[in-house]
Amino acid sequence: MKTHPAEKELKRLPERAKIVVLFSGKGTNLENLIRHFHHQKFGDTETEIVPITNRPDAEGILRAKRYGIDTVVIDHRNYKNRELFDTKLVEVIRSHSPKLVVMAGFMRILTPIFTSQIEAINLHPSLLPLFKGANAIMRSFESGMKVGGVTIHRVSQELDSGEILAQACVGIAEEDTLESFTRNIQETEYRLLPEVVKKLLNLPDP
Repeated sequence: MKTHPAEKELKRLPERAKIVVLFSGKGTNLENLIRHFHHQKFGDTETEIVPITNRPDAEGILRAKRYGIDTVVIDHRNYKNRELFDTKLVEVIRSHSPKLVVMAGFMRILTPIFTSQIEAINLHPSLLPLFKGANAIMRSFESGMKVGGVTIHRVSQELDSGEILAQACVGIAEEDTLESFTRNIQETEYRLLPEVVKKLLNLPDP
């Protein structure tokens, strides 16, 4: 029995793998992921970035727009408590059926409503378990240590405490300033996060 040409064409259609990226601010890591993954083909898989933010004034919205991508905005101020916000966030994420959820500068403390229903990874700018929480780069720089770094970990109910998936060290030289150390941390994030995303999705080289 011969296969109709249209059926052959359907068989060649790539699998779509959506990556939801949660962010709250400048969105530099969001933009980096867009460059690496938005409408990119890896073997039989085509990846797509879906940005979601809790802040309608987040700079990352404009970054995504430059690539023709609309950001989903769920303003946390419109919800009476964290549980109601997380319920809406889970609903929106699930509507996109993502293969992966990435938190990249998403400045929210999550409730069990989120952590019990969504498997996500988080990018944190320190060598966990050191310097959990906010201002990690500054605290790391001012610690007197000779090295800081970047951690990517699974999201759990306890803040910055999930399974560590990858880490990279960033040296702190005597001549470093907080600004130069921050730049080095960011450059490391831009390298490490796409590597981990690619590995978790089992993506071959393009």
